[in-house]
Amino acid sequence: MPSPFVFMDLRTTDRDQARSFYGDLFGWTTTESLFTTAEGPWGGLTPLSEGDDRPPQWVPYAPVENLDEALAKAVELGAKATRPRVDLPQGSVAVIEDPTGATLALWEPRHR
Repeated sequence: MPSPFVFMDLRTTDRDQARSFYGDLFGWTTTESLFTTAEGPWGGLTPLSEGDDRPPQWVPYAPVENLDEALAKAVELGAKATRPRVDLPQGSVAVIEDPTGATLALWEPRHR
């Protein structure tokens, strides 16, 4: 079965250390803010915001057809929206914390 995730984001307090660690461990190539392969970026390196007390973590992105509907359903099922919808050139994302406390990004790609 292929992965149900379309992107991964590493939220960290030290991007330089993360780049060095994952490069040495797996040979991963990085730019300032992305993990990349020959096919293009597959993950992000995002600095934790000042005052964000959550620990560094990997956040998977799950694709959805309709972000607003998926976000509403997640909240209805007991999730907490921790980052509201953000519209980007490539698509839109919102971040939830599931009822167990795990973080997940909901991703609606821009349809071309």
